[in-house]
Amino acid sequence: MTDMILRNGRITTLDPKTPDATALLIRDGRIQAVGTDHAIMSGADAATPVIDLNGRRVIPGLNDSHTHLIRGGLSYNIELRWENVPSVADALAMLRRQAANTPAPQWVRVVGGWSEFQFAERRMPTLEEINQASPDTPVFVLHLYSRALLNGAALRVLGIGRDTPSPPGGEIERDSRGNPTGMLIARPSALILYSTLAQGPKLPVDDQINSTRHFMRELNRLGVTSAIDAGGGGQSYPEDYDVIRHLHAEGQMTLRIAYNLFAQKAGQELSDYERWIGMTSPGAGDSMLRMNGAGENLVWSAADFENFLEPRPEPVPVMEAELEKIVALLAENEWPFRIHATYDETIERFLTVFERVNGQVPFKTRFIIDHAETVSARNIERIRALGGGIATQHRMAFKGEYFVDRYGADAARATPPIRDMLKVGLPVGGGTDATRVSSYDPWVALHWLTTGKTVGGLPLFDDAHLLTREEALAIWTTGSAWFSGEQDQKGRLMPGMHADLAVLSADLMSVEDAGIRSISSVLTMLGGRVVFADAEFSDLDPPLPPPSPSWSVNATFASPGQRAGVREPATIQMRACSDGCASACGLHGHAHGIAWTNPVPVQNLRDFWGALGCSCFMT
Repeated sequence: MTDMILRNGRITTLDPKTPDATALLIRDGRIQAVGTDHAIMSGADAATPVIDLNGRRVIPGLNDSHTHLIRGGLSYNIELRWENVPSVADALAMLRRQAANTPAPQWVRVVGGWSEFQFAERRMPTLEEINQASPDTPVFVLHLYSRALLNGAALRVLGIGRDTPSPPGGEIERDSRGNPTGMLIARPSALILYSTLAQGPKLPVDDQINSTRHFMRELNRLGVTSAIDAGGGGQSYPEDYDVIRHLHAEGQMTLRIAYNLFAQKAGQELSDYERWIGMTSPGAGDSMLRMNGAGENLVWSAADFENFLEPRPEPVPVMEAELEKIVALLAENEWPFRIHATYDETIERFLTVFERVNGQVPFKTRFIIDHAETVSARNIERIRALGGGIATQHRMAFKGEYFVDRYGADAARATPPIRDMLKVGLPVGGGTDATRVSSYDPWVALHWLTTGKTVGGLPLFDDAHLLTREEALAIWTTGSAWFSGEQDQKGRLMPGMHADLAVLSADLMSVEDAGIRSISSVLTMLGGRVVFADAEFSDLDPPLPPPSPSWSVNATFASPGQRAGVREPATIQMRACSDGCASACGLHGHAHGIAWTNPVPVQNLRDFWGALGCSCFMT
């Protein structure tokens, strides 16, 4: 029997019977008791290890209910991430340095987690700038699931030239002479983006193992102890699960992972699930690594990618017939399933299929609608009636400006309508949809849920749709646990639950709004075992091999979770244009790019006049 006591803390348990405590007792990896310092210490043996929390806030370990961790871990060490980078100039400097470090034939990959609106210049880097930063090393820069920028070296190694046709569902942008510019556009499907990314060289298996360990440690640094992996394109079962299974067998997992199986090839989805049903079953594995069901892709004809730069896509008419066969198979075999659905119009069609199947083979387990940005009140009620839940993510924190530009600010005030979901008692989970669409940082999500602001600072929600900090935390803990059927095992700090917890760098319940984005963990425990430690607990931090290969991004740059830099959107730089224009204005700023690429920001007079190149236009 192994005991440990944590005392002198401010513990948010999320247990209605004992919502707050100062101490807890851990026994054999689970919470044994929660209460006051006096109550917990009075029953302690003299030899019981005690950790003094120094008055810090303690929360249940965070649980990302929709991420792509298994696939993302394989390349984490070699992905250049621009989270918390304050300017295009800084981003390009990082790109230039990493390009110089990267040996042939490897690429520099900038994948997910950034928004042009976080930059002081309020714009994306140009293709010319990317080519100047890396003339010889191939570069792939992914911008959401909307577009990708390739430098000339990447075009050459991919063989994309004047005569290369655009693939179905995507567009290769061309100049006036018909030559590819380097811009790939998801119109209307993101297939062109991730199929191109998939052509980049892979790391050797030993480096993939190291990379995945470092990715899990990064999530531990941010207070994450559990994740539900939603599969992903190019992530075939079982072969692409070898690395995570190896780490599990070696006892090197520092996260609890439940994973879903994602249909890989159009036209073969039904045969995939028929084959997988014969190979495995939901719950197979243990509390550290277990199979969770089907999805998020059940059938390719159902995809409605969330590219708010383009009109809403309409799934093809054959979708219902294809989807019904698969949902019926899953219902008959009592497999939970999840499905990607951005728009209410798509959800409407899905639910009609689900209701028809349920009428013949009643659902005996959960199903999940993923994303649901524009789901209606009527369809929320239909999901609840069928026994489903909605896994929400902070994609609007990165895409909100585009959504407002297309659909208006009024439509964004409840996108997604999480308050309405909670009001009717629908299970709601919190997540990121990392690593490509958005950041894996849960504190971006918690900031967005409680302030309604994008990473660029644009307020989206009205006050009626903001969540309290405890509500947001509950979504990311108790709420997410439902999505793997583990709500009786984790998500609260109460007797019998896994001792999965995070001791925070700042108090979530009292820190100013702007400070939420900067929170990390100083002590993360999984089943009572320390998996990350920093600050005054740093001597408890478990050893980790250095990142490999030696030229990896993480060997050079601090990870997003380690960066002490800008977390709020940067102010517009007071300097002249890069084209030699000398119209800088110290009062109103100077950023023609706003007017060139976005609606003029009339709510901010300083940026408004700066967008027009004031020097000094207003005076």
